[in-house]
Amino acid sequence: MLAKETMEVFDSDEWLFEIKWDGYRAVGEIKAGNASLYSRNGISFNNKYPLICKELEKIKHDVVLDGEIVVLDEKGQPSFQKLQHYEDNTQFPLCYYVFDILSLDRKDTCELPLIERKELLLKLIGRKNATIKYSDHIHDKGKAFFTLTGKQGLEGIVAKKKDSEYFKGTRSSYWLKIKHHQSDEAIIVGFTKPTGARKYFGALVLATMGKNGLQYAGHTGSGFDQKKLQEVYEMLQPLQTPVSPFKEKVKTNMPVTWVQAKYVCEIKFTEWTEDGKMRHPVFLRMREDKSKKDVTMAKSISKKTAAPAEKPGKDGETLIGKVKVKTTNRDKIYWPKEKITKGMMINYYQSIADYILPYLKDRPESLKRNPGGIADKGFYHKDAGEDTPAFVKSIPIFSESSNKNIDYIICNNKATLAYMNNLGCIEINPWHSTIKSPDKPDYVIIDIDPSSKNNYDQVVETALVIKKILDKAGAIGFCKTSGATGMHIYIPLQKKYTYQQARDFAEIVCTLANEQLPFASMERNLKKRGNKLYLDHLQNSRGQTIAAAYSLRPFPGATVSTPLEWKEVKSGLKPSEFTIFSVPERLKKTGDLFSGVLGKGIDLKRCLEKLAAG
Repeated sequence: MLAKETMEVFDSDEWLFEIKWDGYRAVGEIKAGNASLYSRNGISFNNKYPLICKELEKIKHDVVLDGEIVVLDEKGQPSFQKLQHYEDNTQFPLCYYVFDILSLDRKDTCELPLIERKELLLKLIGRKNATIKYSDHIHDKGKAFFTLTGKQGLEGIVAKKKDSEYFKGTRSSYWLKIKHHQSDEAIIVGFTKPTGARKYFGALVLATMGKNGLQYAGHTGSGFDQKKLQEVYEMLQPLQTPVSPFKEKVKTNMPVTWVQAKYVCEIKFTEWTEDGKMRHPVFLRMREDKSKKDVTMAKSISKKTAAPAEKPGKDGETLIGKVKVKTTNRDKIYWPKEKITKGMMINYYQSIADYILPYLKDRPESLKRNPGGIADKGFYHKDAGEDTPAFVKSIPIFSESSNKNIDYIICNNKATLAYMNNLGCIEINPWHSTIKSPDKPDYVIIDIDPSSKNNYDQVVETALVIKKILDKAGAIGFCKTSGATGMHIYIPLQKKYTYQQARDFAEIVCTLANEQLPFASMERNLKKRGNKLYLDHLQNSRGQTIAAAYSLRPFPGATVSTPLEWKEVKSGLKPSEFTIFSVPERLKKTGDLFSGVLGKGIDLKRCLEKLAAG
């Protein structure tokens, strides 16, 4: 039985959670006192790990077990490298962590609920054997367990439905693997010539199995030490072939030596691109226990497009913390092309809530609602209304334009976030100031808004010009994609200045940038502006809102307004790559890049003096 991969960690009393062991998956079979140990593909491990077979033979029953072969290093952590070269590492403990039982005394146990199978398993093997170990689990608390495994340097966790059966050879949603980094298998079909002082090869050329044969999946030269370079090079030497396996021509930096598609390796990467290539691939290890027929494009692309999993819970109510939040029409399609539902959207926000909530805390929310999904033009809704649940905090603020108090929702917790999402709030639009200091914003915002005639490289060029101006002023700036076609630059103020002062500073920066950018304009009138990119400094007003960091946008692709490192802001940057699918996984790698926005503010007077000094 195989697990589906998900990006979302969850708590549920209907699930148990196990460590995802970093080793070789293996079936252990004992018949009449004789043990066999083999991989899912039928490769025998008997000769390679005889110690495990010897210990299995001590079990006085005919059984079929499912588990993972692991070597523990000096810190007691699984080491895949030491497992691959166990003949050189026999001083380290070799273990077979068993997590399921398929048959006991020739009676099939697969139809029993998982929790009963594990009780049988524990009774069978106990906890005393140093080699054959029961793979324990915890109940309910998946989030805390996932965090703990991350701190301990483990690969991840596996969530399993307690009442689920064992489905042989099936990848089932009753088992979910949740990893601390995204990885997958790829087939090695070539290597490039090394450059500089590097020996053996420059990069491995990778492939997956598509419907029409091998399909190019990218190439990687990262993740190798000198020993691994030599080891892989020597494995590939006998497999050289003059013919490329691909129908299309593959672009590489150096000449390629093609090899027969025999070996599989595991690659860490950020995401699968739409054309089936690994983005930012890094070599992890060889997987001699895997077959190339398992490395399919369908599997890879399904991982790329795996939306945050639907959490357990019926349509109508979702328990978030101690609060029951009514959620309705979770199966309603919000993004038709991508088949993304309202429920998936709600789950996305819950999965990244710890990242987005700091930028919403104590800020009035201007609700942009699209209850029909992205095909719905939507409407703005500011007043909380009488039907708002008791757990949702709101505060009356006088509006001069409406000449009345508006009861603004304040989103300080996950339950309120889910409530807003259930109203159809695809994007989240907080004020730039909090209710504690409503007239003093936390930051300046410069909105880079291109016309349909501008390309994104011009947006990037504009952002970099603005950064140089800020650097000259001694002001720190943080950037994020808008989630659409533009980019937002934030400059922290720490509630020290008024909106007027913020807007004046933004105008000065935009004016200086405009002088250097022939394709840009500060003209607000669309007709007068023409096809030029708009440098917008007018976002800095009380009550004005803009899509928050990590907010989804109601556009095709389910794009997200995503904070960037400045080194990422370069030619070729594509905002379409930051989506409901990729951002949760990205956050595991980058953490919150935007936290400085709420940190120490700039000294506005000193910044202006530096700009004036030339």
